[in-house]
Amino acid sequence: MHESIHEHTDHDQQKNEAAKKTATLVYALQAASFLLTVTFIAAIIINYVKKDDVADTWVASHFRWQIRTFWFALLWSGFGAILFFLGIGYFILIGVAIWVIYRIAKGWLALADGKSMYLED
Repeated sequence: MHESIHEHTDHDQQKNEAAKKTATLVYALQAASFLLTVTFIAAIIINYVKKDDVADTWVASHFRWQIRTFWFALLWSGFGAILFFLGIGYFILIGVAIWVIYRIAKGWLALADGKSMYLED
């Protein structure tokens, strides 16, 4: 039997809501990482485990945003840690922290407003 348009729309809406809840959880875990670092790792694991579930939703752009936030923060934090003893690393680490806060705030606010993170989405 064929699904009615209404049933298809309800399914899409439920999928979008579930995806939005997951993205909200990831933003919360990323924010909590300033108190407990391991939550940043938990967040990226959730991103990769649930990535297929959000693939055809507007929330997929948030997952891409969150994943990029993690990997670039890790990369720049690594540089900061290596250069810490030369004095410049401290400033790099402060910059990374500010950048991560910005990314979490911008993404979470856009998610709450029902907006994608990129123009092409």
